[in-house]
Amino acid sequence: MFPHMVRAGVYARISSDREGDGLAIGRQLEDCEELAERRGWRVVDRYVDQDVSAYSGRLRPEYRRLLGDIESRALDAVVVWHVDRLHRQPKELEEFLDACDEAGLAELASVAGTVDLATHDGRFTARILGAVAKKESDDKSRRIRRKHEEIALAGRVSGGGTRPFGFESDRRSLRPDEAAIVRECARRLLAGQALRAICIDLNERGVATVTGAQWTSQTLRRMLASPRIAGQREHKGEIVAQAEWPAIITAAESERIRALLSDPSRRTNRAARRYLLARLLRCGLCGSTLVARPRSDGTRRYVCASGPGLPGCGKITIVADSLEQFVVEAVLYRLDTPELAAIFAGRQDDPAAEQWQGEVERAQAHLDELARAYADEQIGLQEWLTARSPIEQRLQAARKRLAQLNRTAALDEYIGNAAGLRERWQALPLSGQAAIVAAVLDHLIVNPGTRGLNRLDPARLTPVWRV
Repeated sequence: MFPHMVRAGVYARISSDREGDGLAIGRQLEDCEELAERRGWRVVDRYVDQDVSAYSGRLRPEYRRLLGDIESRALDAVVVWHVDRLHRQPKELEEFLDACDEAGLAELASVAGTVDLATHDGRFTARILGAVAKKESDDKSRRIRRKHEEIALAGRVSGGGTRPFGFESDRRSLRPDEAAIVRECARRLLAGQALRAICIDLNERGVATVTGAQWTSQTLRRMLASPRIAGQREHKGEIVAQAEWPAIITAAESERIRALLSDPSRRTNRAARRYLLARLLRCGLCGSTLVARPRSDGTRRYVCASGPGLPGCGKITIVADSLEQFVVEAVLYRLDTPELAAIFAGRQDDPAAEQWQGEVERAQAHLDELARAYADEQIGLQEWLTARSPIEQRLQAARKRLAQLNRTAALDEYIGNAAGLRERWQALPLSGQAAIVAAVLDHLIVNPGTRGLNRLDPARLTPVWRV
């Protein structure tokens, strides 16, 4: 029907349709189709990629379809609003030129002018236009990064998305009922409760996340580890400024929480979670940590496991139920001793926690200062990376020591009140019980038992007390 007409494909792309109504795409298509009509070309297909940047590296499905039609010789020309709508990556441009060359497609038209891809000069022009587009994109990205850095260093809110739990939609004002939940979760975590136990309680009480979903350990961890709830501004994983919004918990509490959550000793497997003394028992023969391993009849046991990839000797086994009852009684008794009360009375004046908290704050302040120097272009990237490494090592070491000191927070309300704890013991979640035991007991050495003895023999146990 149109044997003499050039078959043209119109390509349009916009990297961010803020209003979501496609007007920018519509303008591109209208201009391109008018251009094709003036040239006497017949538009046989339209290719539209919405909200996808040519520079981002993300897949552009319609662009890939355009290439496929060029390679199958379904098109004689391509029309774009501007050449940078097609490519901002030299590699992509070369792929496009190769496809056009193989298919014999010579016309690349834009509102700014036509490029004859059949000639060396035309292909050279296309490459120059591509290089200019890439530089413009690089400059734009650099300006955007600098803008985000300036916003972060000023402690200001940026971006949109889902509002943070504890805050209103403006991301600055506190939502009182949710802020109270944040404080409760922080207090319970510092007192030794597991994330999972806190989540179960919140879900049973009908407390939902900002999306209306139930709480998971990952969701709760992200919220409690976020510097935002301490009124601190984070940028690229680093605290860079005091934020413009109010804090829900103190900076010191936030630092203790992050130290606690990064403590490797918190990681355990599902079986170990059902065992009160997981990670606290040592083999009296080889020194390996005993692991939870039930018998086939369901009897819970701790064993020194041996075999491929296991360090134990395989010669120590002890039944869990009677051992756990004995250890709980020993811990409760120790909590009521004048000796322990005297230790904690002395620890109130112990500057260790204050010392390590101060070290954390100093290291963080040094990182903030370094980030500002880099943002102000006083130092280069390599200088920033070199100077940051030793400071981060100091910060991690201080956080680790702080996490070790924080383990005794679970005991605060029970020193000298073992009777009250005994009454509440069964109501506590296993994670809370384990936190109290671990705050008092560093580890327990289990020695070989007497053959034929079917009850717990306290003589085979050697406790090493933490306090």
